[in-house]
Amino acid sequence: MSKPEKIKVLYVDDEANNLVGFKATFRLDYNVFVANSADEGIEMLEKNPDIKVILCDQRMPGKTGVQFYEEIASRYPAPVRMLLTGYTDIESVINAINRGHIYRYIPKPWQETDIRSAIEEGYKYYVTNSMLNVKNVELQKAYDELDKFAYSVTHDMRGPILSVLGAIEIAKNSDDVPEIKEILEMMEKSIQRVDDFIQNMHEYYNLKRGELQIKEIDFNEIIKELQELYDVGAKVSNTSFQIELNQQDIFRTDVLSLKIILNNLLSNAFKYQRKDIDSKFVKLEIIVGSGSVTIYVRDNGIGIDQAHINDIFNMFYRATSQSVGSGFGLYNVKDALRKLNGEIQVKSQPGEGTEFKVEIPNK
Repeated sequence: MSKPEKIKVLYVDDEANNLVGFKATFRLDYNVFVANSADEGIEMLEKNPDIKVILCDQRMPGKTGVQFYEEIASRYPAPVRMLLTGYTDIESVINAINRGHIYRYIPKPWQETDIRSAIEEGYKYYVTNSMLNVKNVELQKAYDELDKFAYSVTHDMRGPILSVLGAIEIAKNSDDVPEIKEILEMMEKSIQRVDDFIQNMHEYYNLKRGELQIKEIDFNEIIKELQELYDVGAKVSNTSFQIELNQQDIFRTDVLSLKIILNNLLSNAFKYQRKDIDSKFVKLEIIVGSGSVTIYVRDNGIGIDQAHINDIFNMFYRATSQSVGSGFGLYNVKDALRKLNGEIQVKSQPGEGTEFKVEIPNK
């Protein structure tokens, strides 16, 4: 069992005897760094930015301890700062505490027990503060996603509904059968858009809230489900749907995450086909090895511009206005792969098609 890493402590004091005494007293318990001036203390922080606790004498030539802490506050905000001072400097210490430059002060001459207690308490404060900072970053990220989500719900659900209502009003006043058929097709696309959004939201919820259920995967059963799901649409759109399976070994993973990955990649491949060609195709190739499964989803659709490749997995991002995408599908793919420790690569050329390559390790 490895020993816990020692707390890194910086002690700044212009008196050499104090530096020697401090290091001799605490070197076995802590990883001690010493500096004989404020400038040397800054150099030490530049070389060791992971220092957790700083103790500094107040009365030093050139810069006082308070001035030293004011100077490093913006560049090195994480370390817990403490001041060593006599009673005569107490007013400047109180001002520094009030301004947040130091965590606490220790009276001089210092006692070993006081220093040890201060370092331990300061380190606990450092850990707590670091955890809060991480949570704040996560909270800000969640807030940003919620803000995007609120906008998307308004745009992706209310927009199609308003389109359907508008089409109904037009149809009420029309006796032209071809025009009514055209209106019905517009309504169908709007309803498909809402359905796509709801389905992806359901997948998003399952990924965020659900625990992985690792089990042996029957890829023949998965393929059968995919054929039932996409064969009709493939025939209607005159798109060739080809599937190849090469399985040599047993493969285990979370079946829900796997289905989310396959469904979203295939759905996109069918959605974003070119309308100006007859030989449209979508190919699914699954290769199961001893340590992982490799999945290829290829199409000869509209493709993706290289300027958008790095953004297509972002929430609500759409690289094209074609079809009824919600901007959630590839985000869910990336999230599912993250949970499975998988990877995805994209190759695409506008007007020629796209290839997604997915690697998922065997559980």
